[in-house]
Amino acid sequence: MKTKKIPVRTCVVTKEKYPKEELIRVVRTPENTVVVDLTGKLNGRGAYLKKDLLVFEKAKKIKVLNRILEVEVDDSLFEELKKTI
Repeated sequence: MKTKKIPVRTCVVTKEKYPKEELIRVVRTPENTVVVDLTGKLNGRGAYLKKDLLVFEKAKKIKVLNRILEVEVDDSLFEELKKTI
């Protein structure tokens, strides 16, 4: 019997690989807005963050989402990330 393949993604802050359900996806949509993608299926450029407050703070401090998503990320997005966990 075959085992089901678990999708693995890399956290953009810690560079560690985790199963997809342990990460939160942040997406730059085609309209250049940045949103938190809880479904993991929105169109656009995505970046994954580990579900950890320290990782969110470090991402805000080093502005990693600005660089990867190629757009200015608002501080309200980090507040929304904190509310999701």
